[in-house]
Amino acid sequence: MSSIGTDTNHDHDSLSVKDASTGTAQTSSYAASSVTVEVSERATVRRVDWRMLPLLGFLYSVTIIDRSNMGIARTAGMGDQLGLDDGNRFSVVSCVYFIPYILLQLPTNLVLRKFGARNCLTFYIFGWGCVEIGMGFCKSWKTLAWCRVLLGAFEAGFFPALIYIVSTWYTRQEVQTRIAGFLQGSIAISGFGAVLSYVLTLMDGIGGYRGWSWIFIIEGIATVGCSFLGFFFVPDFPDKNNFLTKEQTKIILRRVEDDRGDSVPDGITRSKIVHHLKDWVLWAHGFFSPIILFGMGWSVSETLLLSAPPLVAAALSAFIFAWVSDRSGQRGIFIAIQSCMTITGMLITGYADGNGVRYFGIFVFSAGASGCMSSIIAYNANNIAGQSKRSVSSALLVSFGGIGGILGTTVFRQADYPRYIPGMWAIIGAQILMLSLLSVTTITYSTLNKRAKKTGEPLEGQVGFFYIL
Repeated sequence: MSSIGTDTNHDHDSLSVKDASTGTAQTSSYAASSVTVEVSERATVRRVDWRMLPLLGFLYSVTIIDRSNMGIARTAGMGDQLGLDDGNRFSVVSCVYFIPYILLQLPTNLVLRKFGARNCLTFYIFGWGCVEIGMGFCKSWKTLAWCRVLLGAFEAGFFPALIYIVSTWYTRQEVQTRIAGFLQGSIAISGFGAVLSYVLTLMDGIGGYRGWSWIFIIEGIATVGCSFLGFFFVPDFPDKNNFLTKEQTKIILRRVEDDRGDSVPDGITRSKIVHHLKDWVLWAHGFFSPIILFGMGWSVSETLLLSAPPLVAAALSAFIFAWVSDRSGQRGIFIAIQSCMTITGMLITGYADGNGVRYFGIFVFSAGASGCMSSIIAYNANNIAGQSKRSVSSALLVSFGGIGGILGTTVFRQADYPRYIPGMWAIIGAQILMLSLLSVTTITYSTLNKRAKKTGEPLEGQVGFFYIL
């Protein structure tokens, strides 16, 4: 009996050891599998980063360069040759660009999925490149004005499409860093645009054309070339991409679905568009955009805001705020901080004594105004579920930005030189208004989050979705 009992105990001990070994092996296998999935996910996101952000940043820098070469062309002889210095002709030619730019934002974004992001972006870039070439051959200011109208029409759909596309690839906690990356990177690249334009003015007289004509002709040809670059390499929406494997595509779609439940696009219908346009929060978000661009009104004084050091500081500040904001999962507080930086910088620049202190003020408000743009784009993208609403909201955001561009070019009058006090107070007032709107949206989002947690009622039609404050 004793012998039998001993054998039984031995068998039991052996079985326990085997079970323990099996459990340990299973745990180890699960842990290893989790690590493998995490590594694969990180690698996939990095591949998307490198394929998308440098290219989109470069292409957006092309739009900035093409849009901002009017001033240099004017000083290079265009003003005299086309009679732009008579009356308000130059202001008319500059402002007519914004009419189609504002009006066509929403329609172009609504057809983006139907025709494909790559096809649409290629068409836009090719179109405005051809228009810019044509601007080099203009013989009158009226012809130039019509070219500017066409330029605004082709460029209208570009930036909202970039925002829409980027927001569909990443989770809400990742999007601001990515937007800051391509946006600030493009601004840094575009800083070389003035140098390029100056070099092209040295071609004055070649082929019988003035230097200002060569600015438009050469830069237009380069833009047309970029359209082919876009056709072959611009990534489409995640579900339509052709550069990831099927498994990698599933990883991207799963991450977006887990984050906000809109990896599968919902159809865009007239009733949905009307419904989204009735959402007052979208309009509030849209109003943030012109205030920020309005806050960058110093751009009319090219020796100040557009000088390299403040731009470098602004880019660095934007990256830091974007990184901290993504890590903390907070948006509103950082928008408020950067808005206060804009106000502080304006006051320093307007009222401080000594050029050194005033120049420091330019660094402060440049960092606040420029960096806040990516924060607002992320704030808008984070609090939307459903691709039809995302399409409408990104178009509204950028179209309102066009209004801010118009305001920013009118408040800094030469009569107020050198401190531009009225323009500065206009910007400060706009920043205070934005802070008020931010308070309203934050209270609204917070209230809706609490109600959803208490009642279980889904927000934005997505179970488990909560607004990011």
